[in-house]
Amino acid sequence: MYAYIEGSITEIKPSYVVIENHGIGYMIISPNPYAYHLGESIRIYTHHYVREDIDNLYGFKSLASKELFIKLIGVSGIGPKSALSLLASDQINDIILAIEEGHVKFLTKFPGIGIKSAQQIILDLKGKLIEPEDELIPTHRNDVVDALSALGYSQVEIKKVMKKLDQDQPVEIMIKQALQLLIK
Repeated sequence: MYAYIEGSITEIKPSYVVIENHGIGYMIISPNPYAYHLGESIRIYTHHYVREDIDNLYGFKSLASKELFIKLIGVSGIGPKSALSLLASDQINDIILAIEEGHVKFLTKFPGIGIKSAQQIILDLKGKLIEPEDELIPTHRNDVVDALSALGYSQVEIKKVMKKLDQDQPVEIMIKQALQLLIK
């Protein structure tokens, strides 16, 4: 419903902030309201959450936080309160890494997240939070892809092989490794 709201912070409470926009005060539940400052002009990325007995507006400092929140509340047994407790630390990258690597212990350190909840989060979200293009890959990766394309290999074949290569090797060695895998 609302992608974001821009305005000034007029009130800060333990679980929410009020942001004024053109004379209207929006009460926005936030993972960490004290990260904002009174009078601060800001853009808050919002998610309107509606259920039988709930009609709340949740807000986040970054689009990445909002998107992770939406994915977390989509996990069976994880509600907005639990998702907010994960996001309150503002360690988005650490949370995503813990999910991708299956670190139950890291996730259980957050209030409201037990072992079963952490396992369910990992089960539901592992592999869905990081797109292959988003991963940090050395720049010489493109050289390997270009060389394999020039040799006539399809993009599908190249993508499969690139996942198996040691990305820290020089281009020549990566190409040799890729060719060995493609020939098999």
